[in-house]
Amino acid sequence: MSEQLPLTLPHLAAMGVEDFLVAECNRAALGWVDRWPDWPGPALVIYGPAGCGKTHLAHLWRRRSGAAFLPARVLGRGDTVALLGGGLRCVLEAADAGVDELALLGLYNRLREAGGSMLLTASRPPHRWGLALADLSSRLIAAPAAAISGPDDALMRALIQKLFADRQLVAPEEAIAFLIRRIERSFDAARRIVAAVDRASLASGRPVTLALVRGVLDAGA
Repeated sequence: MSEQLPLTLPHLAAMGVEDFLVAECNRAALGWVDRWPDWPGPALVIYGPAGCGKTHLAHLWRRRSGAAFLPARVLGRGDTVALLGGGLRCVLEAADAGVDELALLGLYNRLREAGGSMLLTASRPPHRWGLALADLSSRLIAAPAAAISGPDDALMRALIQKLFADRQLVAPEEAIAFLIRRIERSFDAARRIVAAVDRASLASGRPVTLALVRGVLDAGA
């Protein structure tokens, strides 16, 4: 079959409780999410590399708490109460990628005074965010922070299987084992290679096989 131009079709990652892959690298973070509302303060920080499951955990907490879900960069662009929908709980995504520090400090103080909560996701722990406001820095550094580290073989296998399943694809075990041996041991690398294999499968009209996966890797994906 001649190659076809693949359509970029949206796919939805499964974000339910049953879809979260629990392992040693994320067990502490999941424990803090499960501990809510018995956090020692208004904030929890979950940090780790791209694609490690921070957003998945944030969605689990959002469903449990009824929190608003916001990119941290929108703070300061409007009325905070309106952004939160009048609630007292929120998720702030990518909090270390640029945030209005005064707005975040005001939100932190408001939630603390009113008994609210916020979960912040980031790639780094708060002491490495380079915050200029000492009051904000001290509050976030004192907040509980849970790291999600890189996956082991068992989690890489389960992760790759889930990423294929999210795209409604089934990969044979030999193809998954080949990927685990060849790709960088990271969540982001797993996500990128599964996306590349999906594109190759669509373009060629072929199912996912070891030969297809090997060809994608040999092509430099």
